[in-house]
Amino acid sequence: MYFYKHYSFDLWLTLIKSNPEFKKQRAVFFHKHLNAKKKTIEEVQQVIRQVDVMCNFINEKTGRNIASDEMYLMVIHQLNNYEPTFSDLDMLWLQKEMENLFLHFLPFVYSNETYSTLDHIKQHQESTIGILSNTAFIEGKTLRKVLPELKLAQYFDFQLYSDETGLSKPNKSFFELMIKTASAERAEKAIQLNEILHIGDNPIADIDGGASVGINVFQINSNSFTIKHILN
Repeated sequence: MYFYKHYSFDLWLTLIKSNPEFKKQRAVFFHKHLNAKKKTIEEVQQVIRQVDVMCNFINEKTGRNIASDEMYLMVIHQLNNYEPTFSDLDMLWLQKEMENLFLHFLPFVYSNETYSTLDHIKQHQESTIGILSNTAFIEGKTLRKVLPELKLAQYFDFQLYSDETGLSKPNKSFFELMIKTASAERAEKAIQLNEILHIGDNPIADIDGGASVGINVFQINSNSFTIKHILN
């Protein structure tokens, strides 16, 4: 098979997926602690989902990144009918509680083919592997703690997250940063664009974004292809 010099992977719904129990317990937390208007648990879940979808759309359109604390404040604001409730809220406390909850209910590896595919690429010593991921409620610093727990961290030469760079896919600058970082990792002046493959599930963020800078792209999981097909 042909090996690319660099494999760039999206994270969510490409390599990992959320633990449903985390989302359930997150809603329970907001329902219990940040819900002055006594909304139902179903309403809390709906508000969190609405904010998540809205911010993802904004990030994709602007190419920038809405911070997780801003997203949590949007949830609280909407949940409490846009009244200035919880104006003295300790955001560091909230962020820590959410991180602890996420680390307790770890996400799942997306596919039982994930490890074997990454291992196959890693054994080819001339290839590097990186993560290029948009973030939302969960920050890059937390994801860096999770990947070792899932036994995934060992495969990656570097990880780039939108909250740490201020850039979100499909922004060309985010992909260009990945190309620059991959070149630096290889101690080479540059990698040819046709020697890079970006793999993801999102047709806009991953496929259109990667294509916009002239690299190879491959869509998995939201179509008929899985991660093992990149080895064909």
